[in-house]
Amino acid sequence: MALLSRRIALSFQRNSQSIPRIFRRFDGTKRYFTDMGSSAGKQGKPPYPLPEQSATIVPWRFFLIVLYCDCYICFGLFLFLIMFLRFYFLFILVLFLQPGSVIAGISGLLIFLRFNDENRAIPKGKGEKFERTKLFQAPVIGGPFNLIDTEGNVITEKSLLGNWVLLYFGYTSSPDIGPAEVQKMANAIHTLEFTQQLKVLPVFVTIDPQRDNPSHLKAYLREFDSRIIGLTGPAASVRQMAQEYRVFFKKADEEGDDYLVESSHNMYLLNPNMVVTRSLGVEYSANDLVSEITKEMMKTRTKISQS
Repeated sequence: MALLSRRIALSFQRNSQSIPRIFRRFDGTKRYFTDMGSSAGKQGKPPYPLPEQSATIVPWRFFLIVLYCDCYICFGLFLFLIMFLRFYFLFILVLFLQPGSVIAGISGLLIFLRFNDENRAIPKGKGEKFERTKLFQAPVIGGPFNLIDTEGNVITEKSLLGNWVLLYFGYTSSPDIGPAEVQKMANAIHTLEFTQQLKVLPVFVTIDPQRDNPSHLKAYLREFDSRIIGLTGPAASVRQMAQEYRVFFKKADEEGDDYLVESSHNMYLLNPNMVVTRSLGVEYSANDLVSEITKEMMKTRTKISQS
């Protein structure tokens, strides 16, 4: 019995000595273990140091790269959202409106934004009546000018005050429309004076001052009616007056000194205060001019008599 007890105690002692070695394999901290009863443990100088686990250090450049990529992704998503919204609203617009209406609206907007001499001009062949009321303000047409007539006299807008004026912009080298319009003007003036006893002053302003000097202009107008006053002058002065009266013109088909001039062929009727009351296009005949001019002059006389 005593022998059995002794063997159990010896076995227990051996197992207890192996326990620190087992823990030492799994422990991750920097601690020192010694066998029971070893002299090294008593001296505080551990013989078996466990290696310390080193932590992984993430470089700062890695965070910059991640941040850079995130910014690009966010920007891309933002652009995608903008494009999506644009196509979405366009789809809604086309869904509720006819495609022709959408195209017409966009085209109209582009034409409206284009501002130059051409779109400031009165459309060719379109007559228009200008009356200013409190609710509607007619477009402002006309303004100061300074030109010379066929006799070399300086003519300004003040020189024509007190007269009804029929104003036309053209040039003597016009092959077809120009001569027809001047002849129509002459016929209308003749009819007004001899049948209606109404006097209107016809004025022809050249839009080709480089070729239409005073003497040439005088010879040209004499073939239609000597009462027509011809005005010319420096190119800058002619262009300024054309802009004031919303007249578009430009050279075309140039071959050296030979060229044509595209323009808006409209006549303007001005009252004695030099205010434009009517714009008369090429579709008006001489009789139509007489009728429209007579109406305007009679209307003015009625207003003056009532006041």
